[in-house]
Amino acid sequence: MTPALRRALEDAIRHACGTRCVIEQFSAGPASAFGKTWLANGNGARWFVKTTAATGQSRLHCEAKGLGAIAATGTIRTPSVIALGAAEDSAFLVLEYLPMHTPTRDDGPRCAEALAALHACHGDRYGWPEDNYIGTTPQVNAWSDDWPRFFAEQRLAPHLRAAAEKGYRGELQSCGERVLSKIGAFFLERRPQASLIHGDLWAGNLGVMDTGEPVVFDPAAYYGDREADFAMSELFGGLPESFYATYRKRAPLADGYAQRCTLYNLYHMLNHLNLFGAGYLRQAERMARELSNYLRQ
Repeated sequence: MTPALRRALEDAIRHACGTRCVIEQFSAGPASAFGKTWLANGNGARWFVKTTAATGQSRLHCEAKGLGAIAATGTIRTPSVIALGAAEDSAFLVLEYLPMHTPTRDDGPRCAEALAALHACHGDRYGWPEDNYIGTTPQVNAWSDDWPRFFAEQRLAPHLRAAAEKGYRGELQSCGERVLSKIGAFFLERRPQASLIHGDLWAGNLGVMDTGEPVVFDPAAYYGDREADFAMSELFGGLPESFYATYRKRAPLADGYAQRCTLYNLYHMLNHLNLFGAGYLRQAERMARELSNYLRQ
């Protein structure tokens, strides 16, 4: 951390918390693929700090907006936003520090209840007041009254184009194009409500405090089908079975969810392919092929 960045962080935290606050220590936080994280201590308090190149300031701004919108529902805890700022060639986001652990079987039901309550917060249309990010990838959120079209044009299509530009063509593109052109077939008997969703709800973005209170962070928030959140939670190891059983009881999923789960997670797999490379190609191809074959039935 450069001296200029440290001074800017200290000034921002002092301004937010009071002039008598003194930052006594900065230490490196958990590893991140999208920047650096830090723990800041002072006057018996602790803050979680994210830093990135100045070009990432918009991403941190969108993260803060998403956290604020979720927090405003009163349904599930998020780290409070303390400060946003920049110094020299760096941008930073200062958050409330919340000690958390990975959800256990005993935590699952409370996490599911909180998520279902969040998903019961509805908007009039699909989208978000501004474009934001999924990881470091821009996520378009233009308002729409047509969910299948929204998901095809603003989620899958941009990632398929990006994949083609990176040389991932062939079956991924041919199957992907079929899915885009016939996406309405996955929603013949379902018009989902526009729920406020986290948008990037894999297991690593959900924690539990020692009090048992669930916490979500690193959102890519927008109004969409709540099943998209539920589906992503099943990726990359998933959450305890008690979470899934409780959520399904609290907010039952409609017929055809198995296919829509693959559809929604194809978006995230394509994003990982574009961000991290060919290690995700086979899984993306498998998912696109599975959806394409379903449409041939």
